[in-house]
Amino acid sequence: MCGPAGEPYGREGFRIRRPGSGPPMTRYGYFLSSEEYEPASLIRQAKMAEEAGFEALWISDHYHPWLDEQGQSSFVWGVIGALSQVTDLPITTAVTCPIARMHPAIVAQAAATAALLTDGKFRLGVGTGEALNEHVTGGPWPPAAQRREMLTEAVTIIDELFTGEQITYHGKYYEVDTARLYSRPDTPPPVYVSGFGRKSAELAGRIADGYICMGAAADLVKLYRDSGGGDRPVQGGLKCCWAPDAGAARATVRRLWPSDYIPGESAQLLPLPRHFGQLAPLVTDDMITAPCGPDPEPYVQAIRAHEEAGFDELYLGQVGGRTEGAFEFFAREVLPRLREG
Repeated sequence: MCGPAGEPYGREGFRIRRPGSGPPMTRYGYFLSSEEYEPASLIRQAKMAEEAGFEALWISDHYHPWLDEQGQSSFVWGVIGALSQVTDLPITTAVTCPIARMHPAIVAQAAATAALLTDGKFRLGVGTGEALNEHVTGGPWPPAAQRREMLTEAVTIIDELFTGEQITYHGKYYEVDTARLYSRPDTPPPVYVSGFGRKSAELAGRIADGYICMGAAADLVKLYRDSGGGDRPVQGGLKCCWAPDAGAARATVRRLWPSDYIPGESAQLLPLPRHFGQLAPLVTDDMITAPCGPDPEPYVQAIRAHEEAGFDELYLGQVGGRTEGAFEFFAREVLPRLREG
């Protein structure tokens, strides 16, 4: 499908920017944090996001929060069903792990139902997950290379089930016995793959309809596109904290989201929120890079950095409550500046 002058469109009908082909055409969305907000709050935020002018939604899929301090972790598929009844915005899971806690055949059924409820505006974001969420069923937590293999097999199963055919699958990691999806959309939901390293970016380029990455990592975006991703969409997320005082906002981010600033592989390997809490004192205020406070300029600069890195969609998430004030700030001070170019 093409737009004016033959410009390419994505599967949901919005224009995708080809690298180097002109000014950014970024879609600005809102990030619903299942770890920090109770389900009813997520639904209220989705409605406020649409009213504020955001164009899409991300929602996290966790069994545990990163920290006990965050305090929440609702079942994402129930929340998506509720969201579909109160907003027309597209929804992406950021991200679902289909390799351990939930069998890929069950994830396929959940995603197909979400696509029907959202009238085709659901994207299934998947990744190799974290021990924090996936250990709960008692299975072993595989090393990264094996998890990438498992994800590849899981996506294969999901894609086959999306056809509506009855499938039987005997793989290295998964078995599927005469399964068929009866409730499914005519056009299957796109599958986006998350990756924060080179091997995951290459995998996304090979098997995914889109790529999800945190941080303005131009090198990974380029690698994704060069590995087969081409002009398919790249999504990113950015936590921020609107508050009247920038210092207090920065302290709120450090209190609630120090896990975002802990380097290394701990995010994939630690099994309990209290383990992340034990590492939290290593994070200092000067390590916090999230836009904070009442000045729109840091928000605009952080978003522009992602655009320059090649992102097609960017999702902002408000940390620490104050959501009514945050949405008013985004609507009046941030989104208009971004759309002015």
